[in-house]
Amino acid sequence: MERNGTAYSSKDFSSDQDVRWCPGCGDYSILKQMQTVLPELGINRKDLVFISGIGCSSRFPYYMNSYGMHSIHGRAPAVATGLKAANPELSVWVITGDGDGLSIGGNHLIHALRRNLDINILLFNNEIYGLTKGQYSPTSELGKYTKSSPLGSIDHPFNPLSLALGADATFVARTVDRDPTHLREVLKRAHEHKGTSYVEIYQNCNVFNDGAFEPWTDKKQRDANSIILQQGQPLVYDGGNKGLRLDGLKPQIVDLTEGFSQSELWVHDEKDATKAHILSRFFNHEPGPDKFPRPFGILYSEDRFTYEEAMQNQLDKALELQGKGNLDELIRGKSTWEVE
Repeated sequence: MERNGTAYSSKDFSSDQDVRWCPGCGDYSILKQMQTVLPELGINRKDLVFISGIGCSSRFPYYMNSYGMHSIHGRAPAVATGLKAANPELSVWVITGDGDGLSIGGNHLIHALRRNLDINILLFNNEIYGLTKGQYSPTSELGKYTKSSPLGSIDHPFNPLSLALGADATFVARTVDRDPTHLREVLKRAHEHKGTSYVEIYQNCNVFNDGAFEPWTDKKQRDANSIILQQGQPLVYDGGNKGLRLDGLKPQIVDLTEGFSQSELWVHDEKDATKAHILSRFFNHEPGPDKFPRPFGILYSEDRFTYEEAMQNQLDKALELQGKGNLDELIRGKSTWEVE
């Protein structure tokens, strides 16, 4: 997309506001990759909107040179729903966090996913409440010691990807702040998807939860604990030494150095909802050689009609059958009373 005959650059999407996150916060990387990838998406800046709720991630709209709204706690999906329904031509991005989106905003989130508006929801997951200084969040691990759980959290944590699949989301993915190339690829795919795209982004909070995702980001550990999903490719990880196969619907880890062939492995299919659910359950906080690797990439992508299309079709049909209504008559109604 061009502005005044010149192609957009990343600087065109950077606002004049000072970025105010803690030094070293993973939000900086996500912001940078978003501003880097936008020129490639062909979106006119006047048609671009970022909507956030409350939290560290929710400062995002201030730093984007586009339209935006810093809305209220947990309600960003509801605001985005109204905006997209009224202005279906807009490219709408929801910026939320594990506290904002999965606690007070959990109900709004799941209904946005099931309705399938053509919007993009980015959930920054740092497994902590960062803005309010370090309380445990809905994704904090069991036993987490924080200011609000001094004896350790006894809450079972949410699995954000399983939650989205359970709400019948049509696009479910995971990426991480410390892999900019992968992050940009997932953002592109989210934009290309027609329907609600839901992307969980692991985001390090270096002040209140530093190193929470180290098993999947540290160069010495990540290959053994992570698997990068690629459509139509066998599930191989740990430098090609290990892979996954299915015994019926039961996943198994196999050692490719001990005689197993890649032809025996599970081949990733983004259209297979059942297998996407299996992948989403690879969710443990204590990785090890006998534990399943955590998946990154597109778990699931489905083609389904969007809410705004169905709504417009319904309105068009009503106009065809009943004609253009009269607002004054609607307000006045068909019955009148005289009060003496």
